[in-house]
Amino acid sequence: MSKKILTVDDSKTMRQMLEVALTAAGFEVVQAGDGLEGLETLEMTTPDVIVTDINMPRMDGFGFIEGVRTHERHRAIPILVLTTESDAEKKERARRAGATGWIVKPFDPAKLVSAIKRVSA
Repeated sequence: MSKKILTVDDSKTMRQMLEVALTAAGFEVVQAGDGLEGLETLEMTTPDVIVTDINMPRMDGFGFIEGVRTHERHRAIPILVLTTESDAEKKERARRAGATGWIVKPFDPAKLVSAIKRVSA
């Protein structure tokens, strides 16, 4: 059975790139366009790993991560942040919110898949 990955990113191009890379690696992919849509998606499905951007409209990645961690059912799901941001303060803020790891865009598909396998093992 393949693992399910929820990707949350406002860029349609990035969502398509993630879907291609993750589907090719054998993952099932569910997608959302921002943090609010991501939380709505979690009402219908439980992914094995979440990959989220930080800078998004309506609800950013920090708010999304905090929202995920407030629900008992989703509290243990690994969350990888995939963003253009590399600021140490933002990384620390994401970690405090409950992020599991941080990957800077542009991403290497092999490294992303490796990180997903590592956090979901």
